[in-house]
Amino acid sequence: MKFFHLSDLHIGLKLINRDLREDQEYILRQITELAVREQPDAVVVAGDIYDKAVPSAEAVEVFDHFIAGLTSALPDTSVMLISGNHDSGPRVNCFRSVLSRQNVHMIGLPPRTEEEFIEKVVLTDEYGRINIYLLPFVKPSMVKRVVGTDENGNNLSYNETLTRLIGREQINEEERNVLVSHQFYLPAGKNADEVERMDSEIRTIGNIDQVSAGILERFDYAALGHIHKPMKVGSESIRYCGTPLACSVSEAGQQKGIVMVEMGHKGDVRISPLPLEPLRQVRVIQGELEEVLAKGCGDYVTVILTDRVDLDIFDMQDRIRNAFPNLLEIRRETVRKADHIKGTVSQKEMDPFELCCSFLKDADEEEKKILRDVINTVQEVDQG
Repeated sequence: MKFFHLSDLHIGLKLINRDLREDQEYILRQITELAVREQPDAVVVAGDIYDKAVPSAEAVEVFDHFIAGLTSALPDTSVMLISGNHDSGPRVNCFRSVLSRQNVHMIGLPPRTEEEFIEKVVLTDEYGRINIYLLPFVKPSMVKRVVGTDENGNNLSYNETLTRLIGREQINEEERNVLVSHQFYLPAGKNADEVERMDSEIRTIGNIDQVSAGILERFDYAALGHIHKPMKVGSESIRYCGTPLACSVSEAGQQKGIVMVEMGHKGDVRISPLPLEPLRQVRVIQGELEEVLAKGCGDYVTVILTDRVDLDIFDMQDRIRNAFPNLLEIRRETVRKADHIKGTVSQKEMDPFELCCSFLKDADEEEKKILRDVINTVQEVDQG
């Protein structure tokens, strides 16, 4: 069996001041063309279909055209999608039973009662069954009726929640099993701060959303979403495919793509990254003004000027915008003595939790715990 693994479409995203609709439509058509060429048995989207929980009408239209084109070109291909942390689970879950009869499986919500289990789609080939488990983004509060709480009645950690949620599934390990999930998984022995994450990713204070990747070892392949940079999580068969299109300047220079997975008999998993070429690249161009102007192009560009003298040029911005019609921003590289004082960190580099702690000074551990909860809640509300 062959399937495509993609994630984090973030349809409706704006890159600083640029509407990416044309770019997203272009890259989604490219994915459809690859599907027509490769003829996968399934196309799996591991969350963050939209960039906002309440997407615009234009974003919904882009997604509708993508799914309509995909299913029209490949009527026998199963399409499976889960909600991510940017999506509204209940909205993604709409018409779930109706769509499943059309071979489109959109799963927005995880199990919420003891009678419910992770949605499973079963495909078959000459080697037997392949069980594909579709697990949308999970917060502990969503599933506490299923996995329980701690001895004080509080929500469990993300790690314990996912461990219990997956552990209650009756997985036949003699068959081939695939998990589609949208969480922050860490390989054993890895620290969350060691994982490179992009500016466009929502991060919890204290990395409370981290989950040990050890719970994924029961699966022959784990198709993960959430991290924007393509990466393996310990093994070849547990991986994030990354975004199909750069979502922030911090993703400049990354080779974007999707992953094609081919499964033969039990234990035979072959993985092939399929690169995608965007309509416009995201680039950072750095140098003195005249050097920068000589590199004019139509890509999305952040310009960083390194001139050591003040630029008293009245039309500087106009000249830069003429050279880069899709300019994102202009920055000045400056050197300040304060930046070189040992042990100091500028306020811009501090996260909200550190800033609050530096202001409060004498907060104890219990107060810091409350502060983390408040900041994480505010970030979730702001995202939605």
